[in-house]
Amino acid sequence: MDEATAGGLRIAVLVKHVPDAQFDREIAGENLTTVRAESILSELDEYALEAALQLVEAHGGAAAGHRITAITMGPPAAVAAVKKSLQIGADDGAHLSDEALSGSDASATSRALAALLEHLGPFDLVLTGMASTDGETSLVPAQLAERLSLPQVTFAAALEATTESGEWTLTARRDNDTFAETVQAPLPALVSVTDQINDPRYPNFKGIMAAKKKQIQTLSLADIGVGADEVGLAGSWTRVEAAAPRPPRSQGVVITDEGDAGIRLVDFLAGQKLL
Repeated sequence: MDEATAGGLRIAVLVKHVPDAQFDREIAGENLTTVRAESILSELDEYALEAALQLVEAHGGAAAGHRITAITMGPPAAVAAVKKSLQIGADDGAHLSDEALSGSDASATSRALAALLEHLGPFDLVLTGMASTDGETSLVPAQLAERLSLPQVTFAAALEATTESGEWTLTARRDNDTFAETVQAPLPALVSVTDQINDPRYPNFKGIMAAKKKQIQTLSLADIGVGADEVGLAGSWTRVEAAAPRPPRSQGVVITDEGDAGIRLVDFLAGQKLL
């Protein structure tokens, strides 16, 4: 990929092709993996992409040498997540696709992504969503930071970058239940962002047309120096042992007020251990 000009930020945004939440999630196959027939760009990753775009726009955009690369791993169809990212505003993309990746848990995923980022980099900043909407573990960002020996800032609800004498510093706000904290980290760093950080933009016609000319690299495990036994089920620390459809909802309880509805409601809530 093209190197950014001197002083420009190279930002990698990790995006994932996940099952559309509008449809029921299904686990199938001998290895009990998620069925991805109806999949889209993960909604939570759109916040990370928007954060990257806002950082770049605040510091002169592409004209200042900044570059955003959308990166994913998964089966051939997963390239759709990168294509949409390019339509939204990323400059180029990369797709790690290999049959041996099937069944990778968070550990194996971070192993593959770390090697991919090292192969494509160096990057000044790696941005991720706070979780994937299929696995929902929130484990990959921290594991990835550890593998890449990067400072990590997780669950950022606000993010800005400043530069002085050519050195970049990130400032992030992390919101907790009863307080907020502000943390700083020098670049390079890895940051995961929450769904409170911004309002992601939609692809417009200009962006959709421009995306057709943008480059997407497709790589295999061999290209990035990772063995098949290091990822997939063979390289995972966990695996699904059993899966069953969620049971149908039982019929609700209707309480007719005959003067004692309040008492009956309290008794019902107490019986459900909700009081």
